[in-house]
Amino acid sequence: MPSEAMLPSSSHLLLIPSYNSGAKVYETVAQARAQWNPVWVVVDGSSDGTGAGLQQMAAQDPGLKIWLLSHNQGKGAAVLHGLELAAQQGFSHVLCMDSDGQHPAQLIPRFMRASQAQPAAMVLGVPVFDASAPALRVRGRKISNWWANLETLWAGIGDSLYGFRVYPVQPLLQVMRGQRWMRRFDFDPEAAVRLCWRGVPPLNLPAPVKYLAAAEGGVSHFHYRRDNLLLSWMHLRLMLGFVLHLPALLLNKFRRAEE
Repeated sequence: MPSEAMLPSSSHLLLIPSYNSGAKVYETVAQARAQWNPVWVVVDGSSDGTGAGLQQMAAQDPGLKIWLLSHNQGKGAAVLHGLELAAQQGFSHVLCMDSDGQHPAQLIPRFMRASQAQPAAMVLGVPVFDASAPALRVRGRKISNWWANLETLWAGIGDSLYGFRVYPVQPLLQVMRGQRWMRRFDFDPEAAVRLCWRGVPPLNLPAPVKYLAAAEGGVSHFHYRRDNLLLSWMHLRLMLGFVLHLPALLLNKFRRAEE
């Protein structure tokens, strides 16, 4: 029987937003293609030449498509671009995966199968850290996770920041089209919270995450001050929205308690 990497799915797409990821992106894409078909990469205005390199890969692989954005717009904007195209081509679900080698390509089929079994849910990766994880980042995400769970009345978001996820396309498109945010580093946590508000249940699956050193080809665009300010502003917005959604959240929580 042909592998999942050879048989193209008509419902589930693997989407990789990429910005100046260096040579590591080629390895990431090759590993993804070994696990799934089709794979799309949205190159978010990269200036490191990887857009052209990825196009060369795609010329030899009908299961790989590359979309080039003219300038850097942010991770969320790159995902939104891919979502719009995915919806036009009839895909119902998208697994988002980072381009920098941190996410476990070997778990792609498991996450896709979980989504196929529960298509109404979003499948959220819950990171399993190793010794490479910076302690400051691990502690910081605990704060974001606490806020995200408060904003959803503990609807079950296992991790608010981990970007290895399967989203139902139409609900996420409706969320993103309805407001101007979620275009940069704030995409992952805000997507999880706002989808919970729309009644999309989270399904949590553990997944390892590896922080690569520069010598291993690791590239990080995380800026501690800038991105934490962005997250703080995001949670302020979400808390204001939480007040508006509180009656519906309480009703859903009451219904779950009765089941």
